[in-house]
Amino acid sequence: MAANQRYREDGAKLGKSLPSAYDPKNVEGKWYRFWEEGKYFRATVEPQKKPFCIVMPPPNVTGELHMGHALDNTLQDVLIRWRRMQGYAALWLPGTDHAGIATQARVEAMLAKEGLTRFDLGRERFLERVWAWKEKYGNVITTQLRRLGASCDWDRERFTMDQGCSEAVREVFLRLYERGLIYRDYYIVNWCPHCRTVISDIEVEHKETAGHLYYIKYPAKDGTGFVVIATTRPETMLGDTAVAVHPEDERYRHLIGKTLVLPLVGREIPVIADDYVDMEFGTGALKVTPAHDPNDFEIGRRHNLPSVKVIGADARMTAEAGARYQGLDRWECRKLVVEDLKREGLLLKVEDLTHAVGHCYRCDTVIEPMVSRQWFVRMKPLAEPAIAAARDGRVRFIPERFTKIYLNWLENIRDWCISRQLWWGHRIPVWHCPDCGASTASRQEIKRCPHCGSARVEQDPDVLDTWFSSALWPFSTLGWPHETADLAYFYPTSVLVTGRDIIFFWVARMIFMGLAFMGEVPFREVFIHGLVLDALGRKMSKSLGNGVDPIEVIESHGADSLRFMLVTGNTPGNDLRFHFEKLDGARNFINKLWNASRFVLMNLGDGVAPPEEPAAYELADRWILSRYREAVAKSTAYLEAYEVGEAARVLYDFIWDEFCDWYIELVKSRLYRGTPGGRAVARSVLRKVLGGTLRLLHPFIPFVTEEIWHHLEPGAKPLIAQTWPADEPELADPAAEADMGRLIEIIRAVRHIRAEMNVPPGRRATVILVAPDAGSRLLVEQNRNYIEELVLGTVTVAVELAAKPEQAAHAVAAGVEIYLPLGGLIDFEKERARLTKELGAVARELARVEGKLGNPDFVAKAPPEVVAKERAKQAELSRKQEVLAGRLKMLG
Repeated sequence: MAANQRYREDGAKLGKSLPSAYDPKNVEGKWYRFWEEGKYFRATVEPQKKPFCIVMPPPNVTGELHMGHALDNTLQDVLIRWRRMQGYAALWLPGTDHAGIATQARVEAMLAKEGLTRFDLGRERFLERVWAWKEKYGNVITTQLRRLGASCDWDRERFTMDQGCSEAVREVFLRLYERGLIYRDYYIVNWCPHCRTVISDIEVEHKETAGHLYYIKYPAKDGTGFVVIATTRPETMLGDTAVAVHPEDERYRHLIGKTLVLPLVGREIPVIADDYVDMEFGTGALKVTPAHDPNDFEIGRRHNLPSVKVIGADARMTAEAGARYQGLDRWECRKLVVEDLKREGLLLKVEDLTHAVGHCYRCDTVIEPMVSRQWFVRMKPLAEPAIAAARDGRVRFIPERFTKIYLNWLENIRDWCISRQLWWGHRIPVWHCPDCGASTASRQEIKRCPHCGSARVEQDPDVLDTWFSSALWPFSTLGWPHETADLAYFYPTSVLVTGRDIIFFWVARMIFMGLAFMGEVPFREVFIHGLVLDALGRKMSKSLGNGVDPIEVIESHGADSLRFMLVTGNTPGNDLRFHFEKLDGARNFINKLWNASRFVLMNLGDGVAPPEEPAAYELADRWILSRYREAVAKSTAYLEAYEVGEAARVLYDFIWDEFCDWYIELVKSRLYRGTPGGRAVARSVLRKVLGGTLRLLHPFIPFVTEEIWHHLEPGAKPLIAQTWPADEPELADPAAEADMGRLIEIIRAVRHIRAEMNVPPGRRATVILVAPDAGSRLLVEQNRNYIEELVLGTVTVAVELAAKPEQAAHAVAAGVEIYLPLGGLIDFEKERARLTKELGAVARELARVEGKLGNPDFVAKAPPEVVAKERAKQAELSRKQEVLAGRLKMLG
């Protein structure tokens, strides 16, 4: 491969140096091209290997990368790179969704700028425009995913309307149709007047909206009085066909069976009894409008009520609403109906009410429930196997709590309305004959009616719900309905990574379709993550203007910083708040790794360090190797459990705290002033630990780790093709970890004294360590060089002291008493003056806080969190006052 040849040639010229600062712009594009050209993302069917497969949740072709995509795809990339390094045949299969409503709306908006509608063009020419739009703009998000570092097998990229997926969609439709599971009928549906199509229940967003409750008198036909009903939608009363009361409601029992006269319309309607009626809401009497309310529709079915459609597809009143209201917008009609009721004395009162109103999730238009003839899938036969699969553990949700949500939806599922009144999408493969009235489903286009021979057959104008094709994604993308090698090897896929917001939209549907057509679940595990929220905990949205563009973040901080920030803040199933401070922290970590790697590379010398004998290890070597082994074990275990954030945290802590802040500092004296043998051992350990941590970090931050690896091991395979570090139990050294832990505690205590007492950084101090315990004494004596190097002092070790040193700061750590004589280190007079001034300021602030907390009005009226904050401040100031007073006393 040309890319690999260049890699080897470049590596030979590299030497051991890194630039002084890490610049993502010089690194990321270069490495992604190398990986893609070198086919490192390519998965092949290898029977001797265990397969690991993820299908990417296909982003819409209308979309651009947002933070939700960035999180979702980073998590997938971490898993796929990790399994690839573990030796699996790892396939991450990418693709995009045609996104029926969204894409059609985008193209229609473009046509509107030209003064055209889709109807001006006609179906065929409109679809040509959509395909042209898709070719021009549909690959934006996949280009952006490359910027993120997504290591997908782009040679296998699919599209929900490509030839193979389209064949799968038609085959599934026909098989369900032939089994009697697809049917066409009139039913109440959610209609979007703006998108001019049906949308499913789970595509309706219910928003709390300020409205009114209108109390309307319905006169009895016999003139004996009125029944008062309460409604939030007076315009729909024009389509009422009954008034329902609860059969046990004593107020209305005598009216059941009587006839009322519908106000403004004059239609006679019955009073019926139905258990659905809530006796506590409104007046306890319910107007029944079967054509415009899903609950009323069911009541209408139970009581054989007629259905009067008074609102049309354009949200305007139909002829059934009467000549006075016909053609009015539904909101205009509401105002006129209310005015007319007032005039006739039939409006009793109006109350303010906040209630949930359904909106289209795409365009935010208030949806209109209405009866319409649509195509449906019978869900019970499909849902039952999907329920069983979750109950018996064939598919597992992570976290487990999402299993209940999944089961609850499937156990209460209604038949799925799969038809959409769009032109862009998979057209329903059914042909209707206007001459004999027959309908025929077919895998191929029909030219003549097979029932009567008429040539006037027309294909159904509707297209399938976008989620119908998405539901087949795990097997249609692997070649189904054909028996391909990919399908046999990679199905069922291993894990689905997706957000909690599409469990119903997509996850459940893939499971029941996989079971129906493959006889097996489409994935063994479902790894659910939350949403990316803004710093205030709000959902990112265009309306709030609080979105953060991942590409802008990549431009400013680099892809690795974005990836690491997203994974370190992630816990399965929980939402994540985006903070730029955390992003800066991720960049600081990458810079820390870069600088540590520069140090290691500059100190490795020429050639490869000789292999070391374990007997030559010092305590620090044994400690860091044991801690490295622990980092390998923990990060691997966390990844196995999908605790990706915890795996990243383990590596962060190990690299920042233990490797960079301690081990590198501990070996500097050996590298600069040690014996040749000591230097060789230190170099060998540095190389091993750095190389291992680069491999551990690669799935999380692939660009910077590949760049460093290329300098560290210029003759080796690229990092993406390296193996994941294996557990090395022989490196475990609990004794070294315990001893080093005690030394670190002592060093930290001395450093703390120096900082607290303002000892100048470059001034060497005398440190007296009193260790009555023989083991502690031996530890500090044998490792005196570490302590002296890291605290900048001369260490004296004693069993006990005849008298405590004068004017010495004191501390206890790891069972060792520490004295730091301050004479000659600080200016006592200046230090006393500084401490006195600081103590006074603390005392004044403490008095202010205590005064506030002593005020009963403040404690009673202030928010609890404000009071708690003041109490915490009081405790901190009291502690600080005590510490400062102690220091002053010590200085005399």
